[in-house]
Amino acid sequence: MAFPVRSTPCTPSEYLALERAASVRSELIDGRVVAMAGASRAHSLIAINLGREVSGALRGQPCETYDSDMRVKVADTGYVYPDLTIACGEARFEDDHLDTLVDPTVIFEILSPSTEAFDRGEKFARYRRIGSLREYVLVSQDRARVERYARAGDLWVLAVVEGLDGVLALESAPCRIPLRAVYERVAVAEGG
Repeated sequence: MAFPVRSTPCTPSEYLALERAASVRSELIDGRVVAMAGASRAHSLIAINLGREVSGALRGQPCETYDSDMRVKVADTGYVYPDLTIACGEARFEDDHLDTLVDPTVIFEILSPSTEAFDRGEKFARYRRIGSLREYVLVSQDRARVERYARAGDLWVLAVVEGLDGVLALESAPCRIPLRAVYERVAVAEGG
């Protein structure tokens, strides 16, 4: 869950100056600085497992995988920290600090009870404004279920993979990720 940390509006340049000097991360959403909360054990394990699997599957491909420490600029609406991001081709950054990606190809969010509605709704609406984004992946924490939204022109097409024997296949960053590996050491239901 995210918490507001500043009551007055903040410009992008003010935010970046504050964020680069901060000891804790925050996001900028429509001029509001919002603190990031810690993650659960399941969230942390899934993030590590997913990052390991995606990075390994993309070895030798023209793609880079970034963990949740890489900030992503979301058009003119702000800055966020996705759980995992893939950039294919030559990665582009907002400035010479190389800490704000502007051209993600795939974004992953691990759903939690406090963020699920935002990740599915307002955050996804913001992500859809990123011209380079080709796939948006939502990963459940409590059951073996992954939802992949793929851009098809102006539409986003949903594909759902369920069960530990399922395999997430990405199109824009060519790789196949077994759900059993994503959920390793995480107690989850089989889907549904």
